[in-house]
Amino acid sequence: MGNQIYTIGREFGSGGYTVAKLLSERLGIKLYDKELLAQAAKDSGFCEEILENHDEKPTSSFLYSLVMDTYSGGNYSSAPFLDMPLNHKVFLAQFDTIKKIAERESCVIVGRCADYALASYPDCLNIFVHADMDDRIKRISIRENITENKAKDMIQKRDKQRASYYNYYTCKKWGDSRSYDLTLNTSKIPLEECVDLILEYRKKMK
Repeated sequence: MGNQIYTIGREFGSGGYTVAKLLSERLGIKLYDKELLAQAAKDSGFCEEILENHDEKPTSSFLYSLVMDTYSGGNYSSAPFLDMPLNHKVFLAQFDTIKKIAERESCVIVGRCADYALASYPDCLNIFVHADMDDRIKRISIRENITENKAKDMIQKRDKQRASYYNYYTCKKWGDSRSYDLTLNTSKIPLEECVDLILEYRKKMK
């Protein structure tokens, strides 16, 4: 058996990051969230600030499908890579780094279409964490110290960004249960128990 990888997609305010953190701590493996950007910057030579500015942001370019046909993974000096828009370069830099991390170690990766990048990886468990809107509003309102109306606006904006980014680059639907191995509703299941369920599911994987 190879490295065990857990990818976690999440609705904003669902507690998905906390589930990922608890899971990594329980297993004693590394968690990659913003850390992935730093690694991708190192691998690709991009400034980390550039990756942060384009992190999980939607795109409207029609060039992506064209350049992907001729792009050779990891070749940052190839003509197709140099000619493509910056947001696609950032995506591909993260895409390549995700693959390198999975080949190197067991880990938990949050967001960034990691499930798509590792679609052919046999020991990858893809999880999506969601919650009822009221619970998400309360969580964000408390965490950011803002009104519930502002929290709702923030949630809707971030969810829209994540969905647009994921749907565009993966040709799948963000949050659709068919895109994942396991979906968890943190309004029904406490965060610690979500981790228990993930580990139980892993045991049943062949």
